[in-house]
Amino acid sequence: MSIKNAYFAGGCFWGVEYYFNKEDGVLDALSGFMGGHLENPTYQDICYKDTGHLEVVEVTYDSEKISYENLAKLFFEIHNPTQSNGQGPDIGSQYLSAVFVSNEEEKEIVKGLIKKLEHNGFNIVTKILKKQTFYKAEEYHQYYYQKTGKTPYCHSYTKRF
Repeated sequence: MSIKNAYFAGGCFWGVEYYFNKEDGVLDALSGFMGGHLENPTYQDICYKDTGHLEVVEVTYDSEKISYENLAKLFFEIHNPTQSNGQGPDIGSQYLSAVFVSNEEEKEIVKGLIKKLEHNGFNIVTKILKKQTFYKAEEYHQYYYQKTGKTPYCHSYTKRF
């Protein structure tokens, strides 16, 4: 087993976490924050202060069962990578689309997928950012849809590749 982490911001972390946790080869997906200037931010901080954080999901996966490229493809298919002001009805800077890459290989994979999507007519606004410190969100955000029995309201699967 080869355990790795990947970091995706695609709007409200509940829906992103929901879809990644269903994927074979994903060991866990946790909701949290990345990309801002405040250490140990809370959900209240990122919603009501200008911390610069995005809602991010940390995906822990077995790279022998699923590739980073397949995770990134799933990311582009479970949110709208063309929406520049948030995701669905969730509007705001914490809901922007971004991939936080850990190395040059991940960056090239994401750039290649964006190029394919743009070739197919999509105007992709997803940012590629360097991985920063991941701050796990409060416990009540973890596995939200699993706990509540609800389904995502601003995420759905759309085949794009």
